[in-house]
Amino acid sequence: MTQLRRELSLFDLTMIAVGSTIGSGIFLTPSLIAHELQAPVWILLAWICGGLMALSGALTLSELGAMMPEAGGIYVYLTRAYGSLAGFLFGWAYFLVVNTGGIAALGIAFATYLSYIAPLGSSGITVAAIAGIVLLTTINVLGVKVGGVFSDIFTVLKLAGIAGLIVVGFGWGSSSTTDFVATTGTFPGGVTHAFSLAMVGVLWSIGGWQHATFTSAEAKNPQRNLPRAMILAAVIITLTYVLTVIALLFLLSPEQMGGSSHPAADAVESVLGSAGGIAIALAVFISTFGTTGIYTLTAPRIYYAMATDGLFFRRVAQLHPRYQTPAFAIILQSAWAILLIFFWGTFENLISYVVFTDWIFFAMAGAAVFVLRRKEPDAVRPYRTAGYPLTPLFFVLVSLWFVLNTFVSRPDEAWAGIAFLALGVPVYFIWKVKQHQESDVRRLL
Repeated sequence: MTQLRRELSLFDLTMIAVGSTIGSGIFLTPSLIAHELQAPVWILLAWICGGLMALSGALTLSELGAMMPEAGGIYVYLTRAYGSLAGFLFGWAYFLVVNTGGIAALGIAFATYLSYIAPLGSSGITVAAIAGIVLLTTINVLGVKVGGVFSDIFTVLKLAGIAGLIVVGFGWGSSSTTDFVATTGTFPGGVTHAFSLAMVGVLWSIGGWQHATFTSAEAKNPQRNLPRAMILAAVIITLTYVLTVIALLFLLSPEQMGGSSHPAADAVESVLGSAGGIAIALAVFISTFGTTGIYTLTAPRIYYAMATDGLFFRRVAQLHPRYQTPAFAIILQSAWAILLIFFWGTFENLISYVVFTDWIFFAMAGAAVFVLRRKEPDAVRPYRTAGYPLTPLFFVLVSLWFVLNTFVSRPDEAWAGIAFLALGVPVYFIWKVKQHQESDVRRLL
C-alpha cells in the first residue's frame, strides 16, 4: 500500500505555516480594518490582539500536533477529543466552507492585484482566479515536495516584498501622516461592535499557521519540528504584521487607507509613483498566489484522513500511484472552490463566510487540550503548552467572543456557515451506516 512520504523539513513546515498565513490579508484587510476603527490606536491594538491569538493558538495546538503527528491535523485532534462526529464536521466544513472558501477568496485577491498591473475587468478577474487555481492544483498533484518547494520559494519572495513595503514606509513615509495617539473615531454601533467587525479581517489575516498540522504525516521528526515550526511562524507573522501596519500608517492616514481597495499599492505609489505601486502590486500577487498554493496543498490531507476512516468518498483515500499525493482530493477541493467564486463573488463576503466557521473549530481545538489532559493524562506528550492553562484559555475565550460577535454583526454569512454544518450531521450518519454495511459485507466474505 502506498503511503504519504515524510519529506517536509523544519524549514518547509515553517514556510508552510508562515506562507499560508501571510497572503492577501495584510495587503487587503487593512482598508477594511481602518474603515471600521479609524483611530490608529484601535487599529494597532486589533493587529496586536491578532498576533497574540496566533501565538497562543500555535502554543496550544503544538501540544496536540506533537502528540498526534498524523495526516489531517485538527481533524485528528477533534476526533480523539470529542468523537468522530466532531472530526467529521471539521473536515466537512473545511471542504464546503473554510479551505475551499479560502482558496476562492485568495483567487479573487491575487486576480484583483493582477488587474492593478494589467486591467482585466470583473470577468477577467474571475477568469484569472480560476486559471490560477487550476495551475496550483496541477503543481500540488505532482508531489508534496514539489508543493513544499513552491511554498518555500513563494514565502521567501512574499517576505521580501513585505520587507520592501516596510522599508518604503519607514524610509519615505512620515510619522506626521497619522496621529498615532488618536483614539477617537465615529463608531455608530459602539467601539466593541466596530472592533469585532475589524477582527474579521485580522483573524482572516492571522489564520493559517495551523496548516502545518495537516501535513504532519509528511513531516520529518514531527514531534520536534511541528511545534517549533508553528511557534516560530507565529512570532514571524506577528512582527511582520505590526511593522507592516505601522509602515502603511506612515504612508496613508486611516481615512485614506479605509477608502482604498489596494492600500499597499496606493501607499507605495504615494511616495514612489506608479512604478512603485506596480512593484508592490506584483509583490502582493506573488504573496497571495503562493498562499493559495499552500491552501491547495495542505487541506486535502484532512479529506484523505476522513476517507481513510470511512467517512468520505473512498477514492479520496487513494494516493496517486506515481506521485503519492491525494490527487483526487486536491482536484475535488479546487473544483468546489471554483464554484464558490461564482456563488459569493466578493472578497469581503467570502472571508466573513470562512472566518466565522473556521474559528468555531479553533475554539474546539484549543479546548481539546483540556479535554485530552483529563481523558488521557498518561499519554505521551513530547511538547506541553507553555503557560498552561492560561494560554489555551485565552485562545478559546477570544475565539468564542469573536464567533458570537460575528453572529450578531454578520448574520447572513454566519447562518450560511451554520447551515452547512447542520447539513453535515445527517451526511455523517449516512457515511457511518455505509461504513457498517461495508464491514458486514467483508465479514461475510
